[in-house]
Amino acid sequence: MATRILVLGAGYSGLVAAQLTARHRDTRVTLVNASDRFVERVRLHQVATGQEVRTRPIAELLGGAPVEFVVGRVTAIDAAKREAELADGRRLGYDTLIYALGSRSDVESVPGAAEHACPLATADDAVRLRERLAGGGAVAVVGGGLTGIEAATELAETRPDLTVRLLTDGRLGAALSDRGRRHLRRVFDRLGVEVLEDARVAEVRADGVLLVDGEHVPAGTVVWTAGFRVPHLARQAGFAVDERGRMLVDAALRSVSHPEVYGIGDAAAMHRQGGQELRLACATGLPAAQHVARTIRQGLGRRAPSPFRFRYVHQCISLGRRDALIQYVRADDSPVGLVLTGRIAALYKEAIVRSAFAAQRHPALVALAPGGGPSRDRLDLAG
Repeated sequence: MATRILVLGAGYSGLVAAQLTARHRDTRVTLVNASDRFVERVRLHQVATGQEVRTRPIAELLGGAPVEFVVGRVTAIDAAKREAELADGRRLGYDTLIYALGSRSDVESVPGAAEHACPLATADDAVRLRERLAGGGAVAVVGGGLTGIEAATELAETRPDLTVRLLTDGRLGAALSDRGRRHLRRVFDRLGVEVLEDARVAEVRADGVLLVDGEHVPAGTVVWTAGFRVPHLARQAGFAVDERGRMLVDAALRSVSHPEVYGIGDAAAMHRQGGQELRLACATGLPAAQHVARTIRQGLGRRAPSPFRFRYVHQCISLGRRDALIQYVRADDSPVGLVLTGRIAALYKEAIVRSAFAAQRHPALVALAPGGGPSRDRLDLAG
């Protein structure tokens, strides 16, 4: 009898995991997603500025892969019965579950953010932000991570009629090398983006942001990129989770409480060898999907699962359409002095983003995923 494999979520991780797992003999794979279209999350800042970004139906990206695709929102998981329940009442059973539901913007942690800020984590978010920006004015981008940096520079370059400020609770580009931070500053100066460092937000209001020190930063639009949250489904199902609700997984990316369940992508707390937590990115999600497909194949062959081996190579940051920063890093993601900047870096980043998208249709291209480096798992195509 074929093993029933249920994949929840068709983002970068889930879509690749479904296709690779479906290559195994004696499996029946079902993929569930709330939308019928694949969202290139790394391009949402382009959508927000009115640029044309092509979307593709998930069924088209699956091609001829033997995967049953179900459009529906997962509302509960019954771990005892090994079933997932959808909003319309349908129940889907599984022998093996791949939990890849991703993350959304955390607009609940600061008063007023949910009511007044515009997150940038989904396609709908990007469209709403684009509509909000139609009238111009001042924009405050809250969050100094890669999403905030890319959003601020894209807005400033594409919409020179906007006054753009970036608010970060630490130092701009803190994870970059000295050379990387200097280039970031030059680009922000060139684009006219004002940076407020050590700016902790106490409240978001209709007319801007109130900081904990009492300063008011005026803005007609507040873009919220300060943190993400994951669905509550893993916690509610009784799976072991961390304090943020992410599924706790072992070295093979299996749930530490339910070995028939695998967690990948943003909704799982994944770690490198030695215990270092992996950052949220398709750079980690894509090879994790490949590893899980390989591990499931090992299990079908009654072999012990191998640990997920991963190393970082670089961080790729878009700075508008004509500039970028490629920060090379050590295996543990700490920066080295080497950086690539300017037009060449922009072309490099675009190539990486395209390869991440191409991997959804051709999972063998996972080896080119942005940010990570070769490992045994990345080079094994799990055929």
